[in-house]
Amino acid sequence: MHHPLGQHGDRMGKTKRRTDDNDHHVGARIRELRTTLGISQPQMADQIGVTYQQARKYESGANRISAGRLFEIAQALGVNVNDFFEGLKFRPVPALTDRQRVCMELVRDFMAIGNEKHQAGLAQLARALVSEE
Repeated sequence: MHHPLGQHGDRMGKTKRRTDDNDHHVGARIRELRTTLGISQPQMADQIGVTYQQARKYESGANRISAGRLFEIAQALGVNVNDFFEGLKFRPVPALTDRQRVCMELVRDFMAIGNEKHQAGLAQLARALVSEE
């Protein structure tokens, strides 16, 4: 029997998105930049169209901030979005393998084909090649 709640007790099987250390860091940086610029929390909240309580939750790291909202906050404070990430330690991303690079180039080239019939023909060719193996 299908249960209306997901495996973690939330509706429709969606897991609750918890904040993490990065969210707390970004919130602290927002607070730091806002106070340095002499902007009150209610002023910033009003500028980005949220309640004072929501702005407080963003700054405490209790609520995640969407990319769009983060951009609005940066505009309201007159800073670059990158300023919120200052001080975070970035983990190096492993280099792409040759095969991954070729796949990415293939997708980019495929998407650049303006003619949908040509795209369909290429997709059909790829399926035919796979079925031969």
